[in-house]
Amino acid sequence: MPTAARTYWLTTSCRIRRKDQSLRIERPEGAPVHIPVTDVRDIVACEAVDLNTSVISLLNQHRINVHFLSHYGDYAGSLLTADTSVSGQTVIAQVGLAADRTASLEIARAIVASTAVNVRRVVDRKLLDRPMAVLEASITDATTREQLMGAEGTFRRSAWAVLDTRLPDWLRLDGRSRRPPRNAGNAFISYVNGIVYARMLSAVRLTPLHTGVAFLHSTMERQRHSLVLDLAEVFKPLFAERLLLRLAGRGQLKPAHFETDVNQAMLSETGRKLVVQTVRDELAVTIQHRSLGRNVAYDELLYLEALQLTRRCLEGTPYKPFRIWW
Repeated sequence: MPTAARTYWLTTSCRIRRKDQSLRIERPEGAPVHIPVTDVRDIVACEAVDLNTSVISLLNQHRINVHFLSHYGDYAGSLLTADTSVSGQTVIAQVGLAADRTASLEIARAIVASTAVNVRRVVDRKLLDRPMAVLEASITDATTREQLMGAEGTFRRSAWAVLDTRLPDWLRLDGRSRRPPRNAGNAFISYVNGIVYARMLSAVRLTPLHTGVAFLHSTMERQRHSLVLDLAEVFKPLFAERLLLRLAGRGQLKPAHFETDVNQAMLSETGRKLVVQTVRDELAVTIQHRSLGRNVAYDELLYLEALQLTRRCLEGTPYKPFRIWW
C-alpha cells in the first residue's frame, strides 16, 4: 500500500483553498495550515468543508479522494477522482465471479463467517458460542445471500445483547439503531462504521476492482459502493465494538461526548475529536503479519483484503476474509 502520503482528518468546519501545489486549510479559529499536496493520500471530512473548483482540479490531478461523514457518522458521500486503477480484465473477471451463483455464494458465506468470528472474538467468546453454532449451521444451509444476511442479523442481535452486559447503562445499545442512532452507544458505532467504510473505499480504489460489483450486498446498491460494504463488514468489529469496549472500560468515554435528544443521539464536537483520534491511532498500530512475515498497520490490512479478493478474481486463489488472530 502506498505510504508516501497520509490521510488527513478534518474534525472542524473549514475551507480548503489552493495555493500553488499545496492545500490551504482555513478554519474559523487559528492560522491557516498549508499542506503539500504530495503529502496527502486522502481526506476524511467529519464536519462541513467548503471546496472550490481550483482545489478539485488539484485533488483530481493527484488522485486524492475526499470522504464526507454526516453529524451522525453516516457515510454522506465522496469526492472521487478519475478511477484510473480499475482494470477491464479484472472487472470482467469480477462480474463473472459475481454472476456465478455457486462462486458468489461461497465468497458471501466466507464474509459472513469471518465477520461473526471477529465479533465473537471482540465481544465474548463463551457467551456467543451457541449463537455462533446456530450461525454456522445457517451459513451451510443458506442458498441465497438474503438468507445469509438474515442469519448474520440474528447473530448480530445476540452479540449486541451480550455487548450491552459489558457496557455502562448510558452506553448500552438496547438494539441497533441508525439514521439517526437512538442512543450514545449506537451513535459511537455508527460513527466508527462510517470511518471504516470510508477507509475501505480508499483501499479498494487502489486496486483494479470495481467498487459496485459485490458478492454479499446487492450489486450497484444505490448511493453505496456495494463491494466496499462487503469488505468493510469484516473490519467493523475490530474498530467499532472493540474500541467502544476499550474506551468505556477505561472511562475515557463520557456522557459529555454525546448530544442526546428524544430517540436520537450524536457525538459532540469533543466526542468526534476523541473518536477520530482514537481510530487514527488504531489504524497506525502495527502487527506481525502471519503470511507476509513483516509488520503491517491495521490500515494496510484493509488494502491487503482488497488485494486478496483481486487474486480470487484473476487467479482463482481461495478467498479467506480477514479474521482477528491476535
